[in-house]
Amino acid sequence: MRGARRSWAVLAVLAAVYAVGVGPATADGMPGGPSAAPGATEHEAREPEEHEHEASSPEPSPTARTIGIKLLDAPEGRRDDPRAQAYIVDHLAPGSTIERRVEVVNETSAPMHVDVYAAAAGIVNGQFAFAADRTANELTGWTSLDASGLDLAAHEAAKVRATIRVPKDAAAGERYGVVWAQTGSHADPRHNLAITGRVGVRMYLDVGPGGEPASDFEIEQLSPARGRDGRAELHARIHNTGGRALDINGALSLSDGPGGLRAGPFTAKTGTTLAPGDRAEAVVPLDSRLPDGPWNVELTLRSGLVEHTARAAATFPTTPGGVGAVTASAAQSESYPTPVVAGLSALVLAAGGFLFLRFHRRHPR
Repeated sequence: MRGARRSWAVLAVLAAVYAVGVGPATADGMPGGPSAAPGATEHEAREPEEHEHEASSPEPSPTARTIGIKLLDAPEGRRDDPRAQAYIVDHLAPGSTIERRVEVVNETSAPMHVDVYAAAAGIVNGQFAFAADRTANELTGWTSLDASGLDLAAHEAAKVRATIRVPKDAAAGERYGVVWAQTGSHADPRHNLAITGRVGVRMYLDVGPGGEPASDFEIEQLSPARGRDGRAELHARIHNTGGRALDINGALSLSDGPGGLRAGPFTAKTGTTLAPGDRAEAVVPLDSRLPDGPWNVELTLRSGLVEHTARAAATFPTTPGGVGAVTASAAQSESYPTPVVAGLSALVLAAGGFLFLRFHRRHPR
């Protein structure tokens, strides 16, 4: 029996070590919430030939009018999803209807008229792309607003209800759009120039029967580089392997550098949006004074509730514009068994221990 007890003790220790080994690890420097720029912002200069560009952090002039917009509602099933707190993200069957409210704010000390409307958007080359002006698409044709214009007093806010009605014969697939709030000046009579600014809430609407397609992605490759300005950068190639669009953000930590140095967390540059099946690069800009390495790098990326971590040993190049070396492959992002899998593994160990004990009793030494 002593030998059997010793065998049970060894198996118990092995089971405890295994259970600890499969538990999820805690990553350092994990930013919370959606990407740093969760909405949509544009400042436009309109001339005889329209010109427009996106500005992530616009610097309005002293005379510029400033407005804000935010989403007020999220589906019950998405209360824990940070993307659904900033964007209209949903899956609907053909023939369904949803309502969402947005709040528009006059952030200035003067009265202001604000136009509110829905316009088309798409995903192009890893970016959420805004269509010009009031360009329409299927989603905007399904979207109606209970107000098209707001006259707001200084610092006043108003709510606008958006209703999305999906036709019964709508084809399956994901559509994109933006609910915009827009204000601006009239054209300058001398220069025929009008300046407008608009802010918006993105819409990601998937249509189809049954449940929502799963969201997932892979971190396929890590590439250390150095930009033309001399700053070190880590590039991550991401593949959207799920059925919904993703907005990627995250953070990078460096450890075991020259002399045991640690650095970070560094925030991944926001703005990477992937349609289902797409691949794109997320870039993490670092400090130009960062030693070349080697470093142990740990990159954690997420979109909503989906999160993956990749680790590698990397050395950054010395020459600006160069590409460094990865000495440990990070093509496979780290994954952990779920508690259910861990529980089943413990049961397998326990069953093995029971059979071993029975064998030991029948064949004593």
